[in-house]
Amino acid sequence: MTMGEQSGPPESLRLLDAAFDAGVNFFDSAEMYPVPQRAETHGRSEELVGRWLRARRVPRDSVVLATKVAGPSGQMTWIRGGPVALDSRNITEAIDTSLRRLGVDYIDLYQIHWPDRYVPMFGETDYDPSRQYASIPMEEQLEALGKGVEAGKIRYIGLSNETPYGLMKFLQLSSDFQLRSKILTVQNSYNLLCRNFDAGLAECCHHERISLLAYSPMAMGILSGKYHSSEDSGPLDARMNLFKGRYSEGESRYNLQNPKLELAVKEYRRIGVKYGISPSILAVAFVLRHPLVGSAVCGATKLCQLEEVLQATGVHLCQEILAEINYVHARYPNPCP
Repeated sequence: MTMGEQSGPPESLRLLDAAFDAGVNFFDSAEMYPVPQRAETHGRSEELVGRWLRARRVPRDSVVLATKVAGPSGQMTWIRGGPVALDSRNITEAIDTSLRRLGVDYIDLYQIHWPDRYVPMFGETDYDPSRQYASIPMEEQLEALGKGVEAGKIRYIGLSNETPYGLMKFLQLSSDFQLRSKILTVQNSYNLLCRNFDAGLAECCHHERISLLAYSPMAMGILSGKYHSSEDSGPLDARMNLFKGRYSEGESRYNLQNPKLELAVKEYRRIGVKYGISPSILAVAFVLRHPLVGSAVCGATKLCQLEEVLQATGVHLCQEILAEINYVHARYPNPCP
């Protein structure tokens, strides 16, 4: 989601090459990427993935391509006027546009980026009934997605930034459209600073055989320790500094001034030092060891960051490490919900 903004075309293509050469085969994008979102860069991330596929001549069946349709916003007027809603027209147009940008005949996993209804998101935790608005029925959304499946444009369906209610309601209604076997994943934030998934969604996913695509496994880089390792606020080219004041969704969730966040990060870093594991590797390895995680969706802007992510796939966290992690979590639970 940084490719096309924080990472330019040359760097992005090198990162995709390195990931693919290392065995990574799942690539996730979205029509609104890169972030921070703006009209001038809208769609560049998908375009760069498509450019890489063509330049590298990647066999289509060797990669799993995922992307997302933007939910109602009203702020991104350059995406179908807002977008205003997740109605049939918006979903159909979004699928076709993503296919063109990616330069492919089909998308393996097509996800609803966030719900077309009020839900607490991006740092919010408490549900406020008064904020609900007239939303597009899930039936209409499923019908549009089903038409995409029937046309061969998308193969499977995923949800994102969803709640237990939303997931279960989509699954219940999907049977009416013969789509139950097509809904495979939910992509929500999951990391050492945000373990809300375990409180409700985990049980739903377990019994319904839905995999978690854990985004932000390093909490937007915060768990690397780079923002709290010295008296300054970290590297100038780090995302939270580079786009300060321009990325409200990130800043509302990852508040660097939150003292509990800083204390938690320092405690997790201490655990890493004790066991000879870098903070970044510890963070990603923690996510990967979860039995319901299908993949950790990592965003790297530098090759050295990608290398640490790849190293994490070979790290096993023993029970002693997990016990210390859980102790810190009990003291500072979910400072970045």
